[in-house]
Amino acid sequence: MNFKTIFKRAIDFNRFPLLINIVLVLSSCGSHNQDIDPRTVFKYNTDNGITSLDPAFARTQDNIWATSQLFNGLVQLDSHLLIQPSIAKKWDISTDGTVYRFYLRDDVFFHRSKIFNKYSSEKVNRNRKVVASDFVFSFNRIMDEATASPGAWIFNDKVAKNPFVAINDSTLEINLSKPFPAFLELLTMPYCFVLPKEAIKAYGKDFGRQPVGTGPFMFSRWNEEVKLIFLKNPLYFEMEEAFINKDESKLTSKNRLPYLDAIAISFLDDKQTAFLEFLQGKLDFFNGLESSFKDEIIEDDGTLKKKYRNQFTTLVTPFLNTEYLAFLVDDTLKHSITHPLYNQNLRLAIQLAINKKAIIKHLRNNIGHAADGGFVPIGLLGYSPALASQWGYNPEKAKKYLNASNWLKTKQKITLYITKDYLDICLFVQKDLKAIGLDVTLEVQPASFLKEQKSNTKLNFFRGSWIADYPDAENYLACFYSPNFSPNGPNYTHFKNSYYDQLFESIFKETDIMARQIKYQKMDSILMAESPVVPLFYDQSIRLIHNRVKNMSNNASNSLDLRRVKILAP
Repeated sequence: MNFKTIFKRAIDFNRFPLLINIVLVLSSCGSHNQDIDPRTVFKYNTDNGITSLDPAFARTQDNIWATSQLFNGLVQLDSHLLIQPSIAKKWDISTDGTVYRFYLRDDVFFHRSKIFNKYSSEKVNRNRKVVASDFVFSFNRIMDEATASPGAWIFNDKVAKNPFVAINDSTLEINLSKPFPAFLELLTMPYCFVLPKEAIKAYGKDFGRQPVGTGPFMFSRWNEEVKLIFLKNPLYFEMEEAFINKDESKLTSKNRLPYLDAIAISFLDDKQTAFLEFLQGKLDFFNGLESSFKDEIIEDDGTLKKKYRNQFTTLVTPFLNTEYLAFLVDDTLKHSITHPLYNQNLRLAIQLAINKKAIIKHLRNNIGHAADGGFVPIGLLGYSPALASQWGYNPEKAKKYLNASNWLKTKQKITLYITKDYLDICLFVQKDLKAIGLDVTLEVQPASFLKEQKSNTKLNFFRGSWIADYPDAENYLACFYSPNFSPNGPNYTHFKNSYYDQLFESIFKETDIMARQIKYQKMDSILMAESPVVPLFYDQSIRLIHNRVKNMSNNASNSLDLRRVKILAP
């Protein structure tokens, strides 16, 4: 069913009532501008659902977005992916890059909760100041096998035997076993948010359903599969400067963040239904566009259609996500006659035969960039635009590689395994490969099954995507480091190249930024030349935002930062 058909159908939009009854005393919560509604609720939808509000399990975008409203870490990323202070006001790094010392703010408190009443006779919800030992507890919990956190890898093989030390209440020391230049970026991940040990002791595994954090919003209630409600934290520590004149030369006050009074998260699992809710004003923003209705909203050049411009705007930003095709190139298959894609010439033919710019133009309405520059995406140190001139669309050269591969004589079956969400793109790929004389069959698999199969080297040719865990090219290039063979690591192709491995290992000892960039680009050039992977495009995130919503931003990590968002009064 297409978008226009659904749009014309009569849908009962009252099936999902807004379950909010907010009574807030905000007289001491900082000033609001006069044009801001004194009771503002920001509403958004998550179609994949939220499984936990425990940072230890913040693996999916939906979990990350929600936990990021409730918790803070030592440091954070700004809109330019630069490291900024959060609970740590400053830090020192030893000359050998193995000791990090953080100095904490003294005005950060956990949300008010009954769990802090143990040493008080008063029957009121109390809060508690965050101290260095809270980070020691939180980090050790991530590493504890009993926690079973998917984020344990962020510290494994990186920290020393006595990794986390509280020097005093306001000073935390982290000791690494070896230098890791992207360690600060690593600490911005939700896995590294701080939480109180009292809450873990009180709630145990149920902490993810009744969290206590430090963030700009506090947990209120969770109606399963209907609504999740967060309320404003009146004691949040971050402030925003306000200026009285246009040139911002005179400071008039500091406003305590956040400006919103509440967040309401709904769980509509159908994107088209959620989009119709957005059009009716029942959601404040909509993230991403489905192929079934993108042409209804976006012009061919990626701009918003005129008829919608008085209702909402678009926010398009780079997104650290590389979409790709990958080949299994395990050396054990070197002489296998049933695996023609082990042949490098055949992989190079596929690399050069795909018109990636046409994919962006015709299937994505110019949202995104053709990935002719390697696996490392635009926006990261190490991206190499020079590779585009060598590995861009070239069907004639692709035919030469195809002839050199000897596939035309054997015509062995080649199957590309995909998920239904990327069927349109892979049909386009199939057409381009057919144009050079290469027949490829598409097989659609459930996402969970495909993930399990590629992890266990059951697929010779598959579609994938890599979203950065943290903003450093090392996170992308680690996908082809041979000690990271799946299923124990992210090297799903089982690519192995000794020079590549040497370069990868050397970057951790490299303190010069430009020298690291050169090594990153060398590694990416090796990948393109040997082609265990065919990068298709570097993604961009697109958000539709109602005009009443102000100050909403984004960064290349596609984060959801609602601290400064305001909603105009009707």
